[in-house]
Amino acid sequence: MNDAAALSIARRAKPVIDVTVVLTEASFASTSVAPIEIFHSAGTLWNLFHGLSSEPRFRVKVASVDGARVTTLCALGLTPECGIEDIEETDLIILPASGLDVQDRIARTTSLLPWLRKWHDRGTYIAGICTGVAFLAECGLLDGRQATTHWAVADTLKARYPQVLWRPDQFVTEDGHVFCSGGVYASIDLSLFLVDKFCGHEIALKCAKSLLLSMPRSSQAGYAVLPLSLPHADSKIRETEEFLLAHLAEDMATETLAERIGMGARSFIRRFKAATGQAPGAYTQALRIASAKEMLESGKVPVALIAEKVGYADLAFFRRLFKRHTGLTPSDYRERFGRMTFERGALMPGRQAS
Repeated sequence: MNDAAALSIARRAKPVIDVTVVLTEASFASTSVAPIEIFHSAGTLWNLFHGLSSEPRFRVKVASVDGARVTTLCALGLTPECGIEDIEETDLIILPASGLDVQDRIARTTSLLPWLRKWHDRGTYIAGICTGVAFLAECGLLDGRQATTHWAVADTLKARYPQVLWRPDQFVTEDGHVFCSGGVYASIDLSLFLVDKFCGHEIALKCAKSLLLSMPRSSQAGYAVLPLSLPHADSKIRETEEFLLAHLAEDMATETLAERIGMGARSFIRRFKAATGQAPGAYTQALRIASAKEMLESGKVPVALIAEKVGYADLAFFRRLFKRHTGLTPSDYRERFGRMTFERGALMPGRQAS
């Protein structure tokens, strides 16, 4: 066993885990504040509610690159306790989500990169949130490792960091001592995941219930609202797209679609793919799933009827296809993304952690 591995085991056995939350300019404030509050609450808030002695499980320090106050994306100022070079001991480092100009942020904070590599080499766990994972990729800490990020920037980061095993369908990934989360509010998922990892499931569950939070989600596939096709100016193909939308429940052969606009099948397929980025069959399937998602979100139409409305008579096949596209069954998708209710269920204060 090497020194770093032995050190990481010792850290996990510590009664109090030292965490450093790094503040960066133009970041999402919640991705710094939420982890701070969750780590502060672990072992304390539930105990306070139940008249028990407080048992803090994390000791949090807040640092900026140079020790100066930072201004977040929403013009909220955050003041650190110190600069990153003042940190003498840390078991876990949290990097917040930057804006979409994360590469510009990396260029302006180059001193952060060797500092991250130094602590990683010492066996410290490092977690990046949303676009903040780009700092980890720039350091080379994600090469050959699984990682996630927000679905909207996934393709950009894939192209820039091809050595990373990107999993943008996941909310949280863990590979070695490196953790990533897939969105701004996935900082909550990641923080609870880390409480669970370092302190055990019972403490994480009590922490979540005390703050009225759900335990970590596993997938972000259902949240991705991607355009069905690339922007294009091909009027004939646009006409075909509109026709498919109006006839979702009907099976349309490629030859039939081609004949409608006066083309041969092979030429039509090439032209359709050039315009939309997808073959006609794949496009139709994506269109049907997108329509099914809208119906599941907006009402209580039975799943079997939704399947028929979008062209699938075989309900079992529709369920498998829907899960392959979204990571969720139709019923689970509706439960998560349907019209909101204000029921708290298992998160009510009177319920006991199990």
